[in-house]
Amino acid sequence: MDKTLHTGTTTVGIVFKDGVLLAADKRATAGHLIVNKHIEKVLPIDEKMAVTTAGLVSDLQLLVRYIKSEIRLREQRLKRKLTPKEVAHLLSIAVYSNIRKFSPLMGVTHFLLGGYNNEPYLYEIFPDGSLTKVDDFVASGSGTEIVYGLLETDYKEDLTLEEAKELVKRAINASLKRDTGSGGGIDIVAITKEGIKRLEKKEIEPKL
Repeated sequence: MDKTLHTGTTTVGIVFKDGVLLAADKRATAGHLIVNKHIEKVLPIDEKMAVTTAGLVSDLQLLVRYIKSEIRLREQRLKRKLTPKEVAHLLSIAVYSNIRKFSPLMGVTHFLLGGYNNEPYLYEIFPDGSLTKVDDFVASGSGTEIVYGLLETDYKEDLTLEEAKELVKRAINASLKRDTGSGGGIDIVAITKEGIKRLEKKEIEPKL
């Protein structure tokens, strides 16, 4: 019998004409139990950078605190702002080290990092610590297979902010309807040259 405790989520990152959109559902699960219906999975880590989170909550929280502190420390030393590329590399090293530590509980974490530095940047930090720069769109979590078909079909280059917002809403909504690990609502955050702006924070209650 498989005694692994499965968790679920759906997160999406999209590059659009003027920036990056990050979106996620709001449900936290432990096996078949919904432990939180209002969790935030799109988290700012700097003025023009944010991450989405998927995986083991305790490790995610620890790594987010770590990378925020590391950004502040290195910026003080260097007397300049870190670029999204530099932060993505720092986070990938932390994820690599985290999953390889000796522990009876494997610290699986999966991040999407969006940022803006003269142009939009989107990265995927996979649970093994590998780092990939994404030029169009990416998804993570248990709802990935559901949203990728929609993104592959409807994504196009130079999307406007509104077009990108509608696309990620449709993608997350599709996952909410079909993936039992995703639910609770949707958070959407835009990252542009003006900074980070929360476009939508909507909770969805199931109707019986």
